Amino acid sequence: MGSVRYRTAVVDGHEIFYREAGAADAPAIVLLHGYPTSSFMFRELIPLLADDYRVIAPDHLGFGHSAAPGVDEFDYTFDALAKLTAGLLDQLGLDRYALYVQDYGAPIGWQLALWHPERISAVVTQNGNGYEDGFVESFWAGVWAYAADPGPETERAVRTVLSLDGIRWQYLHGVPDPSVVSPDTWAHDVALVSRPGNDEIQLALFRDYRNNRPLYPRLHEFLRTGEVPVLAVWGRNDEIFGPAGARAFARDAADVEVHLIDGGHFLLESHLDVVAGYLRGFLGRVLR
Repeated sequence: MGSVRYRTAVVDGHEIFYREAGAADAPAIVLLHGYPTSSFMFRELIPLLADDYRVIAPDHLGFGHSAAPGVDEFDYTFDALAKLTAGLLDQLGLDRYALYVQDYGAPIGWQLALWHPERISAVVTQNGNGYEDGFVESFWAGVWAYAADPGPETERAVRTVLSLDGIRWQYLHGVPDPSVVSPDTWAHDVALVSRPGNDEIQLALFRDYRNNRPLYPRLHEFLRTGEVPVLAVWGRNDEIFGPAGARAFARDAADVEVHLIDGGHFLLESHLDVVAGYLRGFLGRVLR
């Protein structure tokens, strides 16, 4: 397995941490993490890919080991995070790459694809929505209410997602055997989300999430006209992004694989070998 290197780049004045592995001239894959984690979620997947691919996994601004300027210093939107990611990839000389997106990584990845469709060799979405299908109402109702009318009452509901119980639930719900999920995962995330001022960063992104949805028709057009291969590998028991979100990609992508796995939101913690198997098979086929 290839060695992983831990690096930091300065993009538009902000320090962006990223993990890198594999040969510089190998086909590239960019791994984009979700909430509330960081590139830490890919810590075990990266070595499984590095023998054949150049792997880049950044921490979004405000997450992981990247800088986390306060909301008075940076306007946290998904568009802004995508621009920083694009700047990092430009610095690294990536002009062609596959995307692996999960949760928050999905809208960031969709922007990258829409800005530079010619750069995208393949799309892998692991519980990362690109359609109205799949939003589980019991989870998202509070987020939509807060975005539409921010205030003490609506904020109270979304703050539960920042708590230890709320973050642990993201890792354990829908997992048939929760004992296979390491508590290091949520302990790591809770420590970073609990840094002074980080709650306001997360609240800003909760408010902005609804602005990702208007991108979806453009994403669907990109999938149809760009004929980019798509792998949707999904925890079918996810109570945040349900399996309908995975099946929806088959409406527009001509070359699509959809695999529903008996797991939850963070499949890499419970089904790493299964996901890696599908991923390596897919990449080996479409990037050959």
